[in-house]
Amino acid sequence: MNGDLNLPYLLDYSPPMVEDIAIFCVAMLTAILVSAEGQGFVATLLGDSKVGAKDRLHFNVFLHMSLPGTFCFFIAGFGWAKELDIDRTGFKRFPGLSFILSRLAGPLANLLMANIAASLSWILTKWGVVDNVFSTIVIVNITMAVYNMIPLPPLPGSAVFVVLFDKINGFEKLWRWLNLAGPFIILGIFLFFRLTGFEGVSAIVTPVVVWLTTFSLNI
Repeated sequence: MNGDLNLPYLLDYSPPMVEDIAIFCVAMLTAILVSAEGQGFVATLLGDSKVGAKDRLHFNVFLHMSLPGTFCFFIAGFGWAKELDIDRTGFKRFPGLSFILSRLAGPLANLLMANIAASLSWILTKWGVVDNVFSTIVIVNITMAVYNMIPLPPLPGSAVFVVLFDKINGFEKLWRWLNLAGPFIILGIFLFFRLTGFEGVSAIVTPVVVWLTTFSLNI
């Protein structure tokens, strides 16, 4: 692994390096696919199996991409997949818990992907091969997993609020608004952080990303 790689991985646009951008895009697409398919797999496993569902288990990353979520990768080093359509009425037992587990399966799948990539990076290093690809996949997947736990829609961590407050009057209308505005709120917040150097929530989340990454890659 390149020891100069930033944690979390933030693209340096001055000067832009074609190789770095290409590797980052590969890691980003991997993270999006794994997160979305992980949610789809667990939702289906727990009972929300939709006949002919077009938003899960097709392994086409481009159908899982969210435009704001993709932009966020290039601003903040993390992003999110297009929100999966999960019907809680499809869960026969513990629908609330099953919904939360289905959403959080995305970050868990990213952590599993990071573990696999870290193992491959370790093998290449033992063979004397300088690895930037798998180590970047580790960093991007861990960053996405940790930041996606923030309880703000459309991030998977917001599933807890859906289950806890969906019976409250007016919550559904508020949640619809948050789902529309949330992606742009997140983009605006992290663009502000990037331009000003202010850490904000990153002061809490980034140390977790750094610890998990250094532990995974043994650096």
